[in-house]
Amino acid sequence: MKEQVVERFTKLYGHAPEVVARAPGRIEFIGNHTDYNGGTVLGAAINHGVWVAARKAADGELHLATALQRGIVIVLARDPRKRSGAQHWANYPLGVWVSLPKFGLRQPEGFEYLAVSDLPVGAGLSSSAAIELASALAYLALTREQPSRETVVKLGRYAENNFVGVPCGILDQGVSGFGRKDHLVFIDCRGPRFETVPLPAGAHFWIFNTHAKHALVDGLYATRHRECLDAAQALGVYQLVDVTPAQLEQGKARLSAVGYRRAKHVVEEIDRVARVRASLAGGDLAEVGRLLTASHRSSQTQFENSTAELDLLVDTLAVTPHVYGARLTGGGFGGAVMALTDAKFSSRQAAQVAKVYARKFGSNPDVLHCETGDGAAVIAA
Repeated sequence: MKEQVVERFTKLYGHAPEVVARAPGRIEFIGNHTDYNGGTVLGAAINHGVWVAARKAADGELHLATALQRGIVIVLARDPRKRSGAQHWANYPLGVWVSLPKFGLRQPEGFEYLAVSDLPVGAGLSSSAAIELASALAYLALTREQPSRETVVKLGRYAENNFVGVPCGILDQGVSGFGRKDHLVFIDCRGPRFETVPLPAGAHFWIFNTHAKHALVDGLYATRHRECLDAAQALGVYQLVDVTPAQLEQGKARLSAVGYRRAKHVVEEIDRVARVRASLAGGDLAEVGRLLTASHRSSQTQFENSTAELDLLVDTLAVTPHVYGARLTGGGFGGAVMALTDAKFSSRQAAQVAKVYARKFGSNPDVLHCETGDGAAVIAA
């Protein structure tokens, strides 16, 4: 892939890049909407991601190009204001560039830039965090800055919160930054604190991307974020991580019906993360699978960020041989389902699941068999 990125950059700009960086997409293994509530989460970096090639530009302009969508869009940005329409993708690299001084880091004054991806966009695998981290590492290589990995992760999240305008937690950037092959990334979002957790041998990930996305997904995400904050305030705590199941029941009368459901999902999901981690340590993938499916049922009924398409996939996978469990992955409101399977689950079985989906919804989901991968890195400089 590196050679293809260098070739495309050279064809576009007439010379080779000075730096190539890559950041992986991620699977949200378990911990749905727990991160911005101060909770814990487990994720996996995967072997698909976003590649960024860059070179200093003498004219002092920001030349941004992408192959993340059909054709290549060029943005010449003397004024790095927020973009819309077909240029919306540029908000991710622009946001990182704008945010560098907030962390005491120098900006490359002008650069030529190309982003290329082998990560399905819109599949809930966080192409946004991948482009943020790959962009950050490319810019830092151009200015020869060497901040900590944690700072790079925080920079990506800051850009998405404050420039792109999505109130995400640290999950996506944290997993993309701290990923390690054959491991999951555990994040205690209060620190944040990052650890890697060994993944038992024989665990496989399959992604079923519905391509069905709610038109108001960003607004719905922000609404859930606000509902959780309102619930925490009503319960007299800063974040829902500070609420035990017993305290939630004691304070139920202070919550609206909606607020109670949102809080119940988050409080119980944080407990599921702890139970999954314990089951992983014991090599009990069957119990891990049961907890993954329970997570989806909570998203379906309590947090209400699932869809009919995602529910059908989970229902089908739950009764398919060699599947430990399945759940939506990512923010929800469409996107993809992750299935945890053993090594005997095959492409033929995946096709059968897709066939059930197609009979109901008239289109086939994309199917991706993922492996774990390493975190964001500079590939060449």
